[in-house]
Amino acid sequence: MISEAEIALAIRSGVERYFDDCRARVPGFIDRHFRLPGAIATNQKALGWDLLRAPVNLLWAPVYALACLIKILTRGQPGMKWLSRLAALAPAGFTTRVQQHISDLILVELLNNDQQDQLLERYLIEALEEVYDRHTREPVDHQQFSSLVEPLVSDALSQYRVTRTASADITNSISCTVLGAFAFQKFTPGGIGIGMVLSAMVAKALAARDFILGETIGGWYYDLFPPEPSFLTTALTVVGVMAVLAVFAAFSGMITDPIQAAVGLHRRRLNKLLDHLQQDFAKNTQSSFRPKDQFVARVMDAFDMIRSGLL
Repeated sequence: MISEAEIALAIRSGVERYFDDCRARVPGFIDRHFRLPGAIATNQKALGWDLLRAPVNLLWAPVYALACLIKILTRGQPGMKWLSRLAALAPAGFTTRVQQHISDLILVELLNNDQQDQLLERYLIEALEEVYDRHTREPVDHQQFSSLVEPLVSDALSQYRVTRTASADITNSISCTVLGAFAFQKFTPGGIGIGMVLSAMVAKALAARDFILGETIGGWYYDLFPPEPSFLTTALTVVGVMAVLAVFAAFSGMITDPIQAAVGLHRRRLNKLLDHLQQDFAKNTQSSFRPKDQFVARVMDAFDMIRSGLL
């Protein structure tokens, strides 16, 4: 007779062995896909429809971040279950080809070591078969482990894909800050800030061109008394800037992935994904992997809107 304690010990041993092996594959995985030249091949997938999906994802990201925050705050509160269920319906956005490519690589190379079947399932079965061989010849129930593993992995990879959009958004904010400081000598912590600065420059150029004493004197005059840009000019400029940033975001991984690999962000993020998967499987809980990148990106967006006077 096999005791529950022996089964639990075998499962824990198999899970630990599996995730230790996964963690050992993380450095090689990062070197292949997030450092040069692998980062270029990874992010070349953005060519095509990702140029349209990336802007939509950036616009949708604040809504999804709010939905995630609502789910966290209403978890375990009986009177708020309806709100939690409603927030759970919010999709993460369009899955870009780059996101899907990276998810597939994590699933195939990192989690399954290029094996066709679920590698974790194989580790568990091997550990359990050692116990069963000592007591009985009954076969191990494979299907039971498949039903446990697949939903956890699927949800964790979905959350990892969200970090790609957040990372691109953070890159845009940093790029805008640097551009504003060097090109305009202004603090512009995002696309809205850059758009506001450019709309003011456009309004000044248009007003100086039509100045009664000529464009040169008009330029001097409007240096002292800057004209207020119209709503249409501001809106068009901000939209134009956001469109350019969205295209940049689609390919920004070519720059940011090697930097994140060098400073250890990719390693920490992948190890955190593995830690949460191990915890969820060991404790039979729902996916607990919730990267903070998207919330950091939203804070930066809010700061940009406050700085631009929209909040």
